[in-house]
Amino acid sequence: MYSKEITQQLQKLTATLIKKQAAGSINKKDTDDLRNVLRFHEYRYYVLNDPLIADYEYDQLYKALEKIERDNPELITADSPTQRVAKGLTKDFPAARHLVPMLSLDNSYNSEDLIDFDRKAKELTGLKEMEYCVEPKFDGGSISLIYENDLLVRGATRGDGVEGDEVTTNIKQIRTIPLSAKFSDYGLQQVETRGEVLINKKNFTKYNEQLVEQGLAPLANPRNAASGTLRIKDPAEVAKRNLEAFVYHVSFFLLSKGKKLPKELTNHSDSLQMLWDLGFRSPQKEKKVLKGIDAVIKYCNEFEVKRDGLPYEIDGMVIKVNDFALQDKLGMTSHHPRWAIAYKFKARQGTSKLLNVEFQVGRTGSITPVAKIQPVPIGGVTVSSISLFNEDVIKEKDLRIGDTVLVERAGDVIPYIVKSLVDVRKGNEKKIHFPKNCPVCNSKLFKEEEEAVWRCINIECPAQVVERIIHFVSKDAMDIRGFGDANVRKFYELGLLKDIPGIYKLDFDTIGGMEGFGKKSVDNLQAAIANSKKQPLHRLIFALGIRFVGETTAKTLAQTVKHLLDFKNYSMEELQTLEDVGPRVAGSIHHFFSNRDNLRMLEQLEKSGLQLKNEKKQLASGGNLKGLTFLFTGTLPTLKRSDAEAMVEENGGQILSGVSTKLNYLVVGEDAGSKLEKAKKINSVKIISEEEFLQMISKK
Repeated sequence: MYSKEITQQLQKLTATLIKKQAAGSINKKDTDDLRNVLRFHEYRYYVLNDPLIADYEYDQLYKALEKIERDNPELITADSPTQRVAKGLTKDFPAARHLVPMLSLDNSYNSEDLIDFDRKAKELTGLKEMEYCVEPKFDGGSISLIYENDLLVRGATRGDGVEGDEVTTNIKQIRTIPLSAKFSDYGLQQVETRGEVLINKKNFTKYNEQLVEQGLAPLANPRNAASGTLRIKDPAEVAKRNLEAFVYHVSFFLLSKGKKLPKELTNHSDSLQMLWDLGFRSPQKEKKVLKGIDAVIKYCNEFEVKRDGLPYEIDGMVIKVNDFALQDKLGMTSHHPRWAIAYKFKARQGTSKLLNVEFQVGRTGSITPVAKIQPVPIGGVTVSSISLFNEDVIKEKDLRIGDTVLVERAGDVIPYIVKSLVDVRKGNEKKIHFPKNCPVCNSKLFKEEEEAVWRCINIECPAQVVERIIHFVSKDAMDIRGFGDANVRKFYELGLLKDIPGIYKLDFDTIGGMEGFGKKSVDNLQAAIANSKKQPLHRLIFALGIRFVGETTAKTLAQTVKHLLDFKNYSMEELQTLEDVGPRVAGSIHHFFSNRDNLRMLEQLEKSGLQLKNEKKQLASGGNLKGLTFLFTGTLPTLKRSDAEAMVEENGGQILSGVSTKLNYLVVGEDAGSKLEKAKKINSVKIISEEEFLQMISKK
């Protein structure tokens, strides 16, 4: 970013300013010089990790600029180093839609997967050999950054890939992210970049030591710490954690009027160099451009060996087709790009002792055995509890209390027991006996022939009631903020909450008198409960916890009826005509709406003000698209996909979750994926453009 000549000039200017500061002669005429040298030294310190001045000298120059701007507010600019720290956030983070969806990467765990990936890439492009750019897969929190006219205007978390949390204020606390970057030098007016926020191992350890000294619980691991820090409402606290960021991808750009595509945006490797030259910490030094998959595999294996010596956590390597034109040709599926793949390193393992097995009751009555082991650090996380899933797992692995067990974190995330080390048994190990009765209500357990799971079928079982309430208030369901697991359990134990309808009848006067519940927290909880009454019907259906009914099926059900209680009149056959509803799902839905207690609960919820009617269904009953099903794929020329889907529903149509014989129209945009190929094989599906779709709506 800074040539040798410019570095020398800025270093000389720094010395001059340090002398002026010591003499007390710095004034507002020095404002631009101060900003330039501070940006330069931030880059040397945070990006290159090669500072050229002492921390004290930097701090004094920073304070000098801070004073000038405080005395002369008109001199403050958006990209001034002083603008990284802002006032605390007072509201929940607003949603931010990404300009381009942040898709997941297809995962590989062995060289055979990489060879297959290479084979498909060559077949689709017609090339005999591919050129790849290989870089570390950073293990932190994914972010999206938008720059307009060279200024950082928005920072967001990945979220669900389509929308994330807008965390611009917190992003500005990360000094490896420039507040301004001269994208205009490359003819770019707007740019969206992707990156990963990290806490390096040294800073993570240091911060945890400080927490322990204060009597607080340490953070679990660097990855969760980085992701969690982005959502802290106090930017000053964010700054304390010394986050860093690697920016590794240009996902979208808009050329300035009259400008041509710069050569730096013709391949991935050159784009990383561009980002590096603009002051970002891109993986420019870690990446490698290689021809042929054999060279890629060799480099991945070499990098895995030195993994532990890196200052930050990585969990694999990312292999990308280097040429952007070829990336466009390869396209993407609805889940991941076809031009990139993640090669995951071998999962971390450790040995421990199996101390006990506890049996937990889920919201559907499922009994899950949970192994309690001697705490063991694996991949940066201390593991002490591991799900054993069901009785069959215990039998197949021949697990016994007292066993020494081999523990692994699958994908470096989910811990599981690989096996017991039979050869080191001492003879005093005890067999694990699966209970015949519910460990909470003592009801006899039941297991269907086709399933491996034992269940408590007592719907009034306290454990199930609590778990159903926890699911109901969760983020993906009714999203009642401040009503976490601990509060649900506490209110239930105290008799303040007995069932789901009880959420809307809580005694807030009593809660306000409880320890740990101040007026503000009570008011926030009360407001969150009131707001949940406005949730759309599909969120309520998912929140009910009907077995086998996930978020997609919940949307299908919501689009089917005018009122939720209409389902009590649906037969098994009628339910199976719905998209993605087979015999098992239909049976579960039919059973739920045949239960008088469930119907009574829904009536109580409606009386409390929850929305059981499908207003869209009623309004759209006479639209131009009545009775027709639609699905969208690719990037539409003018419409956002969410807006197009809303137009379908408003005009009486229905959105399906996938291509099938039940689909009437597939609306195709640019870079259409596998849905288009699948639709071509089904004669009954009509493939149309956005223009044809709009014509269908406008017909009178």
